[in-house]
Amino acid sequence: MSSTFGQVFRIHTFGESHGGGVGVVIDGCPPRIPVSLEQIQHELDRRRPGQSEIVTPRKEADTAEILSGLQDGLTLGSPIAILVRNTDQRPGAYDEMSTKYRPSHADYTYDAKYGIRSASGGGRASARETIGRVAAAAVARQVLDTFHPGIEIIAWVKSIQELTAEVDPLTVTYDDVESNIVRTGDAVMAETMIERIKAIRNDGNSVGGVIECVIRNCPPGLGEPIFDKLEAELAKAMLSLPATKGFEIGSGFSGTLLTGREHNDPFRMIDGKVRTTSNRSGGIQGGISNGENIIFRVAFKPTATIMSEQETVTSSHENTELKGRGRHDACVLPRAVPIVEAMATLVLTDHLLRQKALSGKTAFES
Repeated sequence: MSSTFGQVFRIHTFGESHGGGVGVVIDGCPPRIPVSLEQIQHELDRRRPGQSEIVTPRKEADTAEILSGLQDGLTLGSPIAILVRNTDQRPGAYDEMSTKYRPSHADYTYDAKYGIRSASGGGRASARETIGRVAAAAVARQVLDTFHPGIEIIAWVKSIQELTAEVDPLTVTYDDVESNIVRTGDAVMAETMIERIKAIRNDGNSVGGVIECVIRNCPPGLGEPIFDKLEAELAKAMLSLPATKGFEIGSGFSGTLLTGREHNDPFRMIDGKVRTTSNRSGGIQGGISNGENIIFRVAFKPTATIMSEQETVTSSHENTELKGRGRHDACVLPRAVPIVEAMATLVLTDHLLRQKALSGKTAFES
C-alpha cells in the first residue's frame, strides 16, 4: 500500500480509523528548524471532529505526541514521528458493514485488492488518515517559515451544491475564513451554507462542493518539468484526499472557452521583476511557478454515508440493503479546508527543498 508522499520532504502516514491511533513519520526535514507543538496542535484542532454543529459529532481531542526527531524544540535532521491516539472508538457501529459493502465507499475495492479490510470506519480509507498529513504539514509550514516566511496558503469553501461564495483570492485572509464554521470567506453566504448543511443532515442525506485555494508570494522556479510539474504534484496531492473528484488550476475548464489571444498572460517588467498582467495560467507555466498567485480548486463529492436504505451486496456476493450507521459529516468541506492547505504546504515544501538541492540555494535567492 502506497502511504508515502514527497521526494525530499517525505511523509509516511499510518493507522486506521478505529485502531489504536493514527500518525505520520517525516523524513528529510532539515536540521535546526524550530518546531512548535502548539502550531501542530492548532492545525489538528482545525480538522478534528466535533468542532461545530455542522460536522461529525465524534469526540476526539486529536492530541499530538511527538515521539522522535526533536530536541529542545529544534529538528535533529532525523525522522520525526507524530502520533495521535484514537480515544472515541465505536467499532460496534460497523458490525453490519463487515459483511455488507457500503455504496461509494472503498469497502469492495479494498476487498478486491487485498482480500481483507478494516471494516470499522473504513480503516485506511477513512478521512481520519489525514491527521498524519495535517501534522506533517504543520512541520512543513515551519520549514517554509524558516526559508521563505512570506508564502501564504489560504483555502476556503467556494461552493456547496449551487451555493457559491464571492471571495477574492487576492485579498481573502485566514481570519475571514475562520470567522465562520463553514469556512468560507463570504460572511453573507456562510449563513446560507450552514442552513443548507443542517437541512441536508436532518434529512439523513449529504452534499458536496468545491474548495478554492490561493498560494501567495510563491517564488518563481519551483516545480520540475515533465512528470513532476508543480500543478501535477498539486493535482496528485489533492486527488489523494478522500472524497475528491476533480481538480483545476487557473482558468481550468473555463479556459477551453477562450481563444489563445484571450487566454495568454502577457509579460511586463513591474518594479524590476518579471510579472504577468493577467493570471489565467494560475501561477504556473511549464510546470514551474512564475511568481504569480497560484490559484486552484478541488471538487468534493457528497459524503458517501447517508442515513437511508441503499441497495448493495454482501462480501459473499448476495444482493441486500444497507442503511448508514455511525457518526459522519453531512458535508466534508468545512473540515477539508485545512487538509487542502496541508497538502499544498507539503508540495511547496518538498519542491522548495528540491530546488535548494538542485542549485544549492532556494529559488528566491540570488
